[in-house]
Amino acid sequence: MSLAIVYSRARLGMEAPLVTVEVHLSNGLPSMSIVGLPETAVKESKDRVRGALLNSCFEFPARRITINLAPADLPKEGGRFDLPIALGILAASGQIPGDELQHCEFAGELALSGELRPVQGILPMTLQTQRAQRTLLVPQGNTAEALLVRDARVLAAQHLLQVTAHFTRAQRMEEIPAMPVISTAGNVPDLADVRGQPHARRALEIAASGGHSLLMLGPPGTGKSLLASRLPGILPELTETEALEAAALRSICGLPIDVTRWRTRPFRAPHHTASAAALVGGGSSPRPGEISLAHHGVLFLDELPEFDRRVLEVLREPLESGQIMISRAALQAEFPARFQLIAAMNPCYCGYLGDRSGRCHCTSEQIQRYRNRISGPLLDRIDMHVEVPRLPIDEIQGPKGEGSADVRERVKKARTTQLQRNNTLNSQLTHQQLDEVCKLTKPDRLLLQRAIEKLQLSARAYHRILKLARTIADMGDAEIISTKDLSEAINYRRLDRFTL
Repeated sequence: MSLAIVYSRARLGMEAPLVTVEVHLSNGLPSMSIVGLPETAVKESKDRVRGALLNSCFEFPARRITINLAPADLPKEGGRFDLPIALGILAASGQIPGDELQHCEFAGELALSGELRPVQGILPMTLQTQRAQRTLLVPQGNTAEALLVRDARVLAAQHLLQVTAHFTRAQRMEEIPAMPVISTAGNVPDLADVRGQPHARRALEIAASGGHSLLMLGPPGTGKSLLASRLPGILPELTETEALEAAALRSICGLPIDVTRWRTRPFRAPHHTASAAALVGGGSSPRPGEISLAHHGVLFLDELPEFDRRVLEVLREPLESGQIMISRAALQAEFPARFQLIAAMNPCYCGYLGDRSGRCHCTSEQIQRYRNRISGPLLDRIDMHVEVPRLPIDEIQGPKGEGSADVRERVKKARTTQLQRNNTLNSQLTHQQLDEVCKLTKPDRLLLQRAIEKLQLSARAYHRILKLARTIADMGDAEIISTKDLSEAINYRRLDRFTL
């Protein structure tokens, strides 16, 4: 009897738990069984492995083969275990030496010809393998993704024969050197494309500086979507840690990772027909949704009232906590969701309420019914409500506005001030930090008190006004919040002042 042990990793949320592939050959009728909670794709690997070994001129043992994927209570899915299973069979049958296998981890789907095909979720696996101080062997198609992890030891192969030649020392593979960090400047739409709209541009810069959520209201065609799409261009590039988190979420979903733009802030704009599961994630084996794919970036919801109200309600908890827990009967998966919400909507059904053309004929009941599609608790969590009016023709034909590069420098400066003071952005200040950095003079406290009483604002809105005022003060390099800063922050609670 013989036994071989090969290491691989499964996928569980953002984690890549270690899976020990144990291959045991024993006497008995020729058979092959896989145990350890394998899903259908894993069970089918025995046919792929058999074909790959035979077509690569290896002997497939005519013995009883038992493959255990430990731990037994961890679900296993996908074709990533094809390569470790094939190597385990070869090592257990003595066709390749098994001593060096202990220092590596393997992932890859096998074609019947023995060719290695790329698999999903390589980036989280690379992170875990690097921490375990092992070498990771992946298909050639996963190389660029694996090399995003600094100091990771990575081997890449196109065929099973390359892997076996490496371990039999017939032809050794060399570790692939890490890729250089590539600048992404200039790869995003420029804010200079936006003509006019100084108030909305100012609001967008404030939102970028403090990480605040923003709702834009205005008639069709006034530039709301245009403004939202320019937000990633005025945000600082992702740090390496943030970029790895964002890229890992894309890797889990099987989405491509553009290595030339991997430091760019994510921008996700789901259609208004998206379901709740599409936004928060789901599935029998939980996968991240749009709010997680927008982690460290922007989630743009255009035509906000057109989303199903029950779909919008799922955003309430992640907006506060910055994470989402997806629970299933067999397991739970937690995904990060620290996104910046930008939304756009028309002021009424026809879209022209308040427009100087006077073409709106919606009744007060219709307007109220339209706005009631968005719940009060969700609106309460949006920091800024900004009107984006229709532009006169001279502004449409006027010169371009300030470019993203200049605005981005101011945003970086404001964010640096916040991070040095509190180690977090103003939108994420705790109550204790809020008391320390958002002190008001007595007249300003009275001003805020009158605004809270008149607008009937909640305690949450009170705190969000203070955070917004702190951001406006930071943009002006002010140590304390002035009356002007506070008044501007209060003025951004547009929908709280709405009366029919």
